[in-house]
Amino acid sequence: MHVGIILGSIREGRTGEVVANWVLEQAEARGDADYELIDLKTFDVPLLTSATVPGAANKQYDDERVTAWSHKIGSCDAFIFVTAEYNHSVPGAFKNAFDSLGNEWADKPVGFVSYGAEAGVRAVEHWRQIVANFRMVGVRQQVSFHLFLEFGPEGFQPAERRPEELKTLLDQLTNRAGQLAS
Repeated sequence: MHVGIILGSIREGRTGEVVANWVLEQAEARGDADYELIDLKTFDVPLLTSATVPGAANKQYDDERVTAWSHKIGSCDAFIFVTAEYNHSVPGAFKNAFDSLGNEWADKPVGFVSYGAEAGVRAVEHWRQIVANFRMVGVRQQVSFHLFLEFGPEGFQPAERRPEELKTLLDQLTNRAGQLAS
């Protein structure tokens, strides 16, 4: 099973990088799946301007960057979205990258790890509605980091309960991916 941990912020100095690396480290220690950090920033996905609707493109995209993104996403059996909350919603670049593809997302499970001034919970609520369009199954457990309580002068310091929350998320995600694969 191949699980993509998508770092969805492309901002300079982004907080998500340390969060995504923490998720990867915790996940790899389990040894139950192949976990890969997928950094959206490295794909430079352009704004969606193609006249062909991505769902009808049959994975044949107008731009080589979108094609590379398609291959990477298509290779995954499940996902963890590491998402910031921007203005009470999802990051624009991440939403654009999601919208730039079609069937690569379909019927795959997804878990959410968020961060923000209000722990990113509003972004996750929006993501749950968005991913439903591709029949993605969002697992119940989520991990939400509060910017003012878990990030500071000493760096990223997850609350004591976060590793167990992530364990539950990963258990639910790998279980669901296994069910969908059979």
